[in-house]
Amino acid sequence: MSPLKEIIIERIKREGPISFEAFMEMALYYPGLGYYTKDLAAIGREGDFYTSPHLHRIFGAMLGRQMEEMWMALGFPETFRVVELGAGMGYLARDMLQYVASLQFGPHSSGFFDSLEYTIVEPGAGFKKEQHELLSQFLSKVTWVSSLSDLVPVTGCFLSNELLDAFPVKMVEKNNTLHEIFVSAREEELVEMKMPCGQEVREYFTELGIELPEGYRTEVNLKVRDWIAKVSEKLKEGFVVTVDYGYPAWDYYSEERNRGTMLCYYRHQVNANPYLNIGEQDITAHVNFSSLKRWGEERGLKAGGFCGQGAYLVSLGIDEVIELYSDISDPFEIAKIKGLILPEGMGESHKVMIQHRGPGNLKLRGFALRNHWGKL
Repeated sequence: MSPLKEIIIERIKREGPISFEAFMEMALYYPGLGYYTKDLAAIGREGDFYTSPHLHRIFGAMLGRQMEEMWMALGFPETFRVVELGAGMGYLARDMLQYVASLQFGPHSSGFFDSLEYTIVEPGAGFKKEQHELLSQFLSKVTWVSSLSDLVPVTGCFLSNELLDAFPVKMVEKNNTLHEIFVSAREEELVEMKMPCGQEVREYFTELGIELPEGYRTEVNLKVRDWIAKVSEKLKEGFVVTVDYGYPAWDYYSEERNRGTMLCYYRHQVNANPYLNIGEQDITAHVNFSSLKRWGEERGLKAGGFCGQGAYLVSLGIDEVIELYSDISDPFEIAKIKGLILPEGMGESHKVMIQHRGPGNLKLRGFALRNHWGKL
């Protein structure tokens, strides 16, 4: 039995059954033993999964281009601060900063690099050390904080890439009425049990106008609500950019997804059993972007845009940025870039949502080809 599984079982014996949300929190974030707190090598091609910045550095360059457009939309503020949450090894920050820095002396320089400041919210000492080394050439531009509470309100952009899918979720199932899944223990093994859902979960589905059919099993991510509330408190004026895989509510809770969206990743192999390899495998659930939109609006965040990552990058001008890379003639490099934009890669599975606080209704270039905000 793994040490973390033993700790979870001991907690259950001491306190009684715990919610699936509490189990997932321990499996991913238990100090020193959770998936995200113990193994830096778990992310990337040598680990269990990789993200867009691992696929090709042009992804960070494109987000750098987006930050520049936002800076201009805000009226060229003296300081435009990008706050990245869930920065991992720091590749996105490095690629963005390198791209913006490369333009500062060119014929099309806007002066954005001088205004750009970058803050990484990183509670883990191990990740912070790796980020510090990777970003050594930009230490005059980058600062670190341990939590959002350490920030003063900023003008700029809050940025996350594949962060919300790793938030612990409640697991629910419809059996005559809505039940929440709890985790108990029997003969040193973890077993599920069902209890009637609380008012909070029932209101979640009521507000979405969703009625689950009998036998339907799915997830409810209420942690996103707390997260967007904290982000909103720290955004004086600017944007929230969320890149993740997920769906609008009507698609998330469609009949074809009657077993939910939860997936586990272990050494680049996918399974649907979160009780295997506890602390050794990633556990994820897709993002309900309709909820993120609604909870953002409750905090005063307005529409920016929503579409698939592929359409967003093409609309933003990835064909123009490609020319900056000398190795673009390499077929392997071209294949990686295609992986960012084609539907069979990350082009449709990953979505880009931008919310903003400030005057007017902005039209961002990345949504010129496609904007599904109205379908949320």
